[in-house]
Amino acid sequence: MVRRFATNQLTDDHYRRIDFEKMAELGLPGMSVSEQHAGLGSSSLEISAAIFELAREQLGPAIYLSVHLMVSKLIERWSNTTLTAPLLTELAQAKKLGAYCLTEAHSGSDAAALRTRAEKSGDTWVLNGEKIYISSGGVADIYLVFARTSEDKTKGISAFLIPKETTGLSFGLPEKKMGCRGSTLSSVVFENCTIPDSSLVGEVGQGYKIALSGLNGGRVSIAAAACGLASKSIELARKHLLERKQFDQPLANFQGLQFMLAEMYMKLRASVLLTREAAIELDQGGSDNTPASIAKCFATDSAMQITTDGVQLLGGAGYIEEYQVERLMRDAKMLQIVEGTNQIQRMLIARALLQ
Repeated sequence: MVRRFATNQLTDDHYRRIDFEKMAELGLPGMSVSEQHAGLGSSSLEISAAIFELAREQLGPAIYLSVHLMVSKLIERWSNTTLTAPLLTELAQAKKLGAYCLTEAHSGSDAAALRTRAEKSGDTWVLNGEKIYISSGGVADIYLVFARTSEDKTKGISAFLIPKETTGLSFGLPEKKMGCRGSTLSSVVFENCTIPDSSLVGEVGQGYKIALSGLNGGRVSIAAAACGLASKSIELARKHLLERKQFDQPLANFQGLQFMLAEMYMKLRASVLLTREAAIELDQGGSDNTPASIAKCFATDSAMQITTDGVQLLGGAGYIEEYQVERLMRDAKMLQIVEGTNQIQRMLIARALLQ
């Protein structure tokens, strides 16, 4: 069902709000929300399958949906659902799009180094600072923002929900990216941005814990998106090898090219299995974060190699936009960076092994 939607609806790599709204007809924006709030209550494995199918056609919608699902899940898990029940329903029905605001100029992989501040003033909070590289920045309707509320490195961070129309909240121009152009990326600026105390998610000082609790699911979704890109690249390369002739025979007859395609497919199958394992670990409530890091790191590195080889297998055509494979290669690069760079994933895996 999702593949049919993606094939028919996601026809270009530009952000279109209508695509997100049409996802609501399939229930996709509510996959991470419980049925109590008009969602589907889907498993991580089911979400991964949907992200895979979207990314096969366009990475942008897969990315902003992944972030939206993560934000929705964190709101339901950590907030006062009596207050946020209407918001959760709107998120599930694609009436509102969610964004996750953690990264700053001095705080990327080191999330605890963030400097955006939230000062308590009576029954309100006043935020000042700037977030960068925020997916859906400027187009999302609700922002889950992490800000410093004390000087403690990790326990001094709190989480807040801030609507787009809030006074003091503004956005930078959309970044001009190498790939993934169907998902906007911009800075989010807070200038004496005043919000009520009810905007707090969880308790004061729980922000760092909340931020990290969403990353495992995000990493599994990124791995699934990488598998989608790789799958599409292999499909296009296979088609080209069967149709294109050189020296009076199809390219598919040349052993060197056969071996390249075989390597691509082996990497994809391994990536899919690792992603499934990580998703199942999440669904079973396991506390081991390593499967998500392994899946994210391996699948995205593999997708980069697979999509690069996809360009090579198409020869001159691979470098032409019309044939799609160059876009897949550009898109794959981003996935090695977001949700924790692959260097950070290797550090986390090694730390788990050595503890």
